[in-house]
Amino acid sequence: MEARDLIDRKLETLPDKPGVYLWKSAAGEILYVGKAKSLRARVPSYLGPDADSSPEHAALVRQIADLETIVVPNEAQALLLENNLIKEHKPRFNIRLTDDKSYPRIAVTLGEPFPRVLVVRRVTIPGARYFGPYTDVATLRRTLNIIRRLFTVRSCSWDLPRDAPDRPCLDYHIERCRAPCVGYQSRDDYARMIEDVLLFLDGKTVDVRARMRQRMLEASGTQDFERAAQLRDALKWLDQVEQPQTVELVGGGDADAIGFARDGDDACGVILRIRGGRLIAREHRFLENVEHEPDGAVLAAFLVRFYLPLDQRAERVLLPFAPDDLEALGTLAPAVAWHVPQRSSGAKLVQLADQNARHLLESLLIETFDVEERAADPVYALGRDLGLTVVPRSFVCIDISTNQGRDTVGSLVWFEAGRPKKAEYRRFKIKAAAPQDDFAAIHEVVTRYLTRRRDEGKPLPDLIVVDGGKGQLSAALDAARALGLEALPIVSLAKREEEIFLPGRSEGLKLSRRSPSLKLVQRARDEAHRFAVSFSRKRRVQRTITSELLAIPGIGPTRRRLLLERFGSLAGVKTASAAEIAALPGFSATLAERVLDRLQARA
Repeated sequence: MEARDLIDRKLETLPDKPGVYLWKSAAGEILYVGKAKSLRARVPSYLGPDADSSPEHAALVRQIADLETIVVPNEAQALLLENNLIKEHKPRFNIRLTDDKSYPRIAVTLGEPFPRVLVVRRVTIPGARYFGPYTDVATLRRTLNIIRRLFTVRSCSWDLPRDAPDRPCLDYHIERCRAPCVGYQSRDDYARMIEDVLLFLDGKTVDVRARMRQRMLEASGTQDFERAAQLRDALKWLDQVEQPQTVELVGGGDADAIGFARDGDDACGVILRIRGGRLIAREHRFLENVEHEPDGAVLAAFLVRFYLPLDQRAERVLLPFAPDDLEALGTLAPAVAWHVPQRSSGAKLVQLADQNARHLLESLLIETFDVEERAADPVYALGRDLGLTVVPRSFVCIDISTNQGRDTVGSLVWFEAGRPKKAEYRRFKIKAAAPQDDFAAIHEVVTRYLTRRRDEGKPLPDLIVVDGGKGQLSAALDAARALGLEALPIVSLAKREEEIFLPGRSEGLKLSRRSPSLKLVQRARDEAHRFAVSFSRKRRVQRTITSELLAIPGIGPTRRRLLLERFGSLAGVKTASAAEIAALPGFSATLAERVLDRLQARA
């Protein structure tokens, strides 16, 4: 049986139930793993009329030779199974988490009588409690240094109390350990210290300080002044280390704020850990192969594959927007409350996480030479608000200006990384369009500009913004489509309601008046309008001068040019003397008198 016939038969028998589907090649390689609320509704769409909607999708369809499906009880199980299968098989067409190496973690070996604090890359120690992973090694080292300064955790590898040395090591003599190996520190006292270590790693420094102060007072009361002095010094050092409060309290002070940024085929997810109202850590992962996936699917992949497996999670998670399968995420992590804050401190935390994600993604792209400079935050906001898969680092805005049906011109301004780039500004004298026909003028400007850029081998902008409504947008889309550039993002901005019209949407997109992306587009629109009006006025002045001079008998284009070059303007010609005009090549005293008489008569 042919591969396509076999797949068609399988498609006919798909159940209307949630599950996971695996597309396979002729060699049995798993190409793609996906999940579906209904296998019957989702899976056949891959082979439908939109099979070549993107190059990546078309490449997948060309290689498909077999289909395997797995039915599960609910969407949450489908989400979990999809994640496990992707981790196991690493299909080439799925979104991938980059940096697959195991990031270091801090492990507290609670399964031992005298626990240690270790740096590990694998979760293999029985009974241990893990903190991390730490994607920033500098943060890991700083945390370990603080622990060694505050607490006397043993650093040896003895299997206490079964195996022990005969005498304490150097750490005891430099006051880095209290020698539980030889009985100088009791097991109960050591356990209380480990509790402080756990509180510190959880970010609960207020509790650590209170416990230290209580034990310092107890040591002083029993006249153990040496121990009291050690605890006093530790408290002083903790006060020096502790950073000032940088964020507001969020519902009890504990939260994980998720940030997200994407650009083309790359994305970055960030977790900001807020404990006791303080930012104590940042973790991140890059994702690749995301260009043809919506934001909701990419964010869901980050949460399922990186965030949910973490040992340390807050009960309150703040998201930049609702990911796909939010209900399934709630089923997988019932103890977590997922929120998409719109205002107050929660929104500020998400905004901070987003800024971190953008910063990390920009650093990655600059390091790999994909971009030359950073894009401003409003540029990322614009890309997300418009649903673009590529950040519009470079975008142009087009405006048409006319003066009572005459002197119609087009202007195009270029914005790079959110700032005007005047070397790329362009002006157009509208040739083919009828007077006051904005639609035809927009079509002409877009056609001429894109044709010129393509012929000269110059890069196209990431986005075209047209000043106007649905009609102007349709004209620009028709022009791009005629040139085979229908994939180029084009939108329009209408002045009356400041609505943004997008292709395929009947209703305009209304952004908040305070939206940074709307302000950026308005700034570009106003700059394009200024540039167009100035050009239209210049043409009107030139036309006025030309018509007045050419209406004089004996004055043609050559003599008109000589007059303007010598006297600078029509006003300069009017104030000149007859002798000065007659001195020009091709002029006589009679012609000079005629010019002055005609101009003064018109005045």
